[in-house]
Amino acid sequence: MKVAIIDVGSNSVRLLVAAVDAGNVSQLHRERVYVRLGDDAYLRGRIGTRKLKATRAVAAKYARIARKAGAERLETIVTAPGRQAENHEELVRALVKATRSSVVVLSAADEGRLAWEGAAARLDESPDTVAVVDLGGGSCEVAVGTQAQGPTWVRSIEAGALRVTRAFLGGNPPKNERIAHARSEVRELAKNLHPPQPDATLAVGGTARAVGRIVGRPFGVYQLEQLVSTLADVPAESVTEPHGITFERAETLLGGTLVLSEIAQRLGCDLDVGRGGLREGAALALARADAAAA
Repeated sequence: MKVAIIDVGSNSVRLLVAAVDAGNVSQLHRERVYVRLGDDAYLRGRIGTRKLKATRAVAAKYARIARKAGAERLETIVTAPGRQAENHEELVRALVKATRSSVVVLSAADEGRLAWEGAAARLDESPDTVAVVDLGGGSCEVAVGTQAQGPTWVRSIEAGALRVTRAFLGGNPPKNERIAHARSEVRELAKNLHPPQPDATLAVGGTARAVGRIVGRPFGVYQLEQLVSTLADVPAESVTEPHGITFERAETLLGGTLVLSEIAQRLGCDLDVGRGGLREGAALALARADAAAA
């Protein structure tokens, strides 16, 4: 069946239209607009009127595109902004009105599980134990599991790429003192993460894809720290532009790379870039729920 997922995150609003068949997800259409709800959520504690209107307009457009593409089911998922903004209920009401469909605010654990399912479903080969690192703008989820049991260990930290950038970094490039402080804060946020040792690890999200394009894949702590050193010396866009990476992603790349480096150290293995993630997992779950209700 054809399903559509609108993903409202801290950094961007994304659309996935996909065909789901027997546990396989085939992308039919994908779009992204940077709205940066996280800027309001982190700095003001609530999402302002201007960003609510922008999000509503993007969601309405995506709903029209999805229905025109033949989507039989449409669902909007809200990640960190729905958990971190004081007026998250106002955001949900705006999205329901804009899309005329169900809107789900994901818990951090649900976000991690869906990201794991979406990434694991696109694996060509299935290692015994797979870890999935879902780094978004407002948080980072780590899930570990097997194909037989699904994700059995899921944790989340409020160390997303945009959040770390806004809270701890400044300048382009930032001063070394700020980078050291950001690294210390990320380490503190991650101090209680003690994941099981996986056989393979996938990193999903825009930061992970950007890092893979710059340093190659898979990448480990060494490559991530080399990238941190480079981004500490030159403007981020001088590193990202040759790889076709957007300015918006370049702006938060250093913060995200610091998070990935800390997680890679804790997992004790290199990270490859997953071909699926949160939206693919949500598409699978939506199709499964529809089949169960039939």
